[in-house]
Amino acid sequence: MNWKINLIVLTFGQFVVLAGMTMILPFIPYYLQELGITDKDTVAVWQGVIFASNFVTAFLFQPLWGKIADKYGRKLMIWRSSFGMAIVITLMGFATSAWHLLFLRLLNGMISGYMPASTSIVSATTPKERIGFAMGILQSGAVAGTILGPLIGGVLQEWIGFKNVFYITGSLLLFVSFFSVIFVRDNFNPKEAKKMSDISLVKGLKKLIKIPQLRSLYALTFFIQLSMISTVLLMPLFVQEMHGNIERLVLLAGLVGSVTGFSNMIFSPILGRLGDKVGKRRILFVSMIGAALLMIPHAFVNNIQQLLIIRFIFGIFLGGLMPSVNALIRQHTPNGMESRAFSLNASFMSLGNVIGPIAGGTLSIFIGIRGVFLMSAIILSFNCIFLYRNFLHSKTVKSHS
Repeated sequence: MNWKINLIVLTFGQFVVLAGMTMILPFIPYYLQELGITDKDTVAVWQGVIFASNFVTAFLFQPLWGKIADKYGRKLMIWRSSFGMAIVITLMGFATSAWHLLFLRLLNGMISGYMPASTSIVSATTPKERIGFAMGILQSGAVAGTILGPLIGGVLQEWIGFKNVFYITGSLLLFVSFFSVIFVRDNFNPKEAKKMSDISLVKGLKKLIKIPQLRSLYALTFFIQLSMISTVLLMPLFVQEMHGNIERLVLLAGLVGSVTGFSNMIFSPILGRLGDKVGKRRILFVSMIGAALLMIPHAFVNNIQQLLIIRFIFGIFLGGLMPSVNALIRQHTPNGMESRAFSLNASFMSLGNVIGPIAGGTLSIFIGIRGVFLMSAIILSFNCIFLYRNFLHSKTVKSHS
């Protein structure tokens, strides 16, 4: 089996999936107005609910898909999630009310799972000594999609209109579905997986949570995502606060949002490869310290130029977080439970995506946006202490590719 082909195809798949999702999300408020909701406050409420709904159902259903993947094969989950999302996102173009969009977003979260499934396949088929590098490449594909998605969506929206963007996104996901089925190869062995796959969903989750290293990694994932998303969604308002006028505001906000992604995309494979050489735990710990320290000056910048520099350096350290977490999850997961382990991690990430915007928005009312940056720095600092005490000094349960 050529693990490099899997890595290339699934990295491309993650790029398309993330680009497809971010192509439509930034323009939901405008689509709601096109559907007849004119009051700005009502649009804002619907936008928040529609954004969070996807992650609520994803949080609930990811462990179920993980168990099915461990029993019937990870490649099946690749096909299910990409084909299912293709249909659901296409149907969003036929929505006639906000309630239709909400229902479809809930359904999309329920059937999603391309990222944990592809991470599971890459981790299972990549040689142990290259797994950090592979996780970094996957991260780069996802981040590239997140960066370019809004740009592509904006161009398409101006050219062909909101509804057609949904149809094109659905078509791209359908292409990814067939592309992945044709070219991806999995080393799934039903006989070897039967022992673990027969474990019930609840017992399987309990078994994973009882492993100290996995328990710590899931907590880290939640708090990383909580601290990141609580500040990211406030960034346009922060740019407006400093810039002061409307001229070039959208461009500057987009630039600030993208610069972190560019450095993340560039340095994820580099740090992943370095982790293969010096140890993934060290890379994770150093990256966490760097992210915590870099979050502090966010609260004290005075102009856009300073913010751009800090956000670029911040993205370098972000590039060492989730790839290291994913590599370590694979290292400590019992054979036959890989998909459940990554799906459970995706659930904790979704939980962070739900709570983060609510927490960030609420805190900004009382302590301001700059205060939210400092709170995020405290959360990341807590992660450093938690990582050092509960993970770095714990004994390895198992170590394999």
